[in-house]
Amino acid sequence: MKDTPAQDSAPPRRRFRRPRLFRNWIGLLGVLLAVSAVFAFVLLFAIDMMAPTSNPYMGILTYLAAPMFFFTGCGLVLIGYLLQRRNRKKTKGEPIPLILSIDLSRKRHQRYAVGFIALSLGFLLLTAFGSYQTYHATETVSFCGEACHEPMEPQFVTYQHSNHAKVACAECHVGAGATGYMEAKLGGVRQLYHAVVGDYNRPIKLLERDRGPTQERCEKCHWLEKYTGTVEKIYRYHLADEENTPWTIRMQINVGGGDPVKGPVEGAHWHRNIANKVEFFSPDHGKTIPWVRTVDADGKVTEFKSPDFTGVPEDHEIQTMGCMDCHNRPAHRFSSPNDAVDQALTQGRIDPEMTWVKMKAVEALTQPYADRDEAQKQIDAYLRAEYPDDKRVDGLVKEVKSIYSQNFFPEMKTDWRTYPDHRGHKNSAGCFRCHDGNHKAEKTEKTIKASDCTSCHTIVAQGSTSEELNQLSGKGLDFLHIDSEYEDYDCSDCHTGGNQEE
Repeated sequence: MKDTPAQDSAPPRRRFRRPRLFRNWIGLLGVLLAVSAVFAFVLLFAIDMMAPTSNPYMGILTYLAAPMFFFTGCGLVLIGYLLQRRNRKKTKGEPIPLILSIDLSRKRHQRYAVGFIALSLGFLLLTAFGSYQTYHATETVSFCGEACHEPMEPQFVTYQHSNHAKVACAECHVGAGATGYMEAKLGGVRQLYHAVVGDYNRPIKLLERDRGPTQERCEKCHWLEKYTGTVEKIYRYHLADEENTPWTIRMQINVGGGDPVKGPVEGAHWHRNIANKVEFFSPDHGKTIPWVRTVDADGKVTEFKSPDFTGVPEDHEIQTMGCMDCHNRPAHRFSSPNDAVDQALTQGRIDPEMTWVKMKAVEALTQPYADRDEAQKQIDAYLRAEYPDDKRVDGLVKEVKSIYSQNFFPEMKTDWRTYPDHRGHKNSAGCFRCHDGNHKAEKTEKTIKASDCTSCHTIVAQGSTSEELNQLSGKGLDFLHIDSEYEDYDCSDCHTGGNQEE
């Protein structure tokens, strides 16, 4: 029997196995991060699915943030693999020592394993807690308004002074059903992208009518069938003269109702008559309405067209009138300079005894400013120059600056002119988009009335003194215009909201 060489008696060389390249601390950290990201994704998705209302910004966390952490973890695993692979090449194929070697028979390794498991469980617990808290943070109004600070600041500031200031943003801006849910998620991610790269519109534009609050969302709180009847309103103004003469109009607004079961179908809410349908076409997202079609309870169709109407383009749709076509600024209304100064004068925040103060305050507000810092400085300098020896100028400057900060956003090119309020017809066309007397039916020459003011409101008193305002008229008064005739003009032709002739 031949002797076996010494080398033949040596144990066979253990072949290299590729999984060894993944056994390192960097790779293990990557696995932990990836698993935590999957855990957070599932948790956030489950929370959002079970929540009573959808959160538009959860798409950022669920479909953007969580996957980013997942792919970061996968990247760490790959880095650990490449480092191990480089070490193997340095040893020319020889077995390399493991960066991560666990032998549970050794007490020291047992302690390491227990510690790692405890830390991993703690990290997953923190992930769950952080995900839950982040979800609630994105639900808040401050997150909606301040996360994208500059783009949404005008809407956030005006929202805080609106009638809907206690209603969460998602209550109106997230639609119902699966479609609304997915639109909210995709919209949140898209908004984040545009905010980061800075290519958003200035001012922010609602390019599609259906992107805003819809009829169904309004009806979650507002009862469409309710008969409101007549509501009394008192409007207090000040003339732009030396004495800032007060002028008050007391009128009854015929809101009416649209459900014949609950009351007469009349007033402004006639447009929402359940038995009728009002359709229209607008080429500029509601600013002008050149074509209107009504369908009554008997199915009679009547079309009204303005003189310059040439037809509905193929790429535009015919829309059915809803709440938002008149109440288009329910939570983000920008006050005009005249309205804001009138309110400040009426409430005593600006002293009406200061001569020409109505005109001077409006002039200060309507100047073109590059940004708000320049506006604050220029408003201060202008008003102090106009009232150099008046101790009341400090209060005037403070109030005018406050009005500016709440309604003017030059960085976003946003003020009352950017988003006209269609409820009414004083500072913008509003009702007169249709009720201008120029929309005619082809066969009957019937028009959408403009001159019958009493259909919507009745002036019961007007004037500048208590004696005049105490003389109430049940039949209604003709509107008393100051200094000039008004029958041949729409209110918004002269009353732009910032001119000093008001």
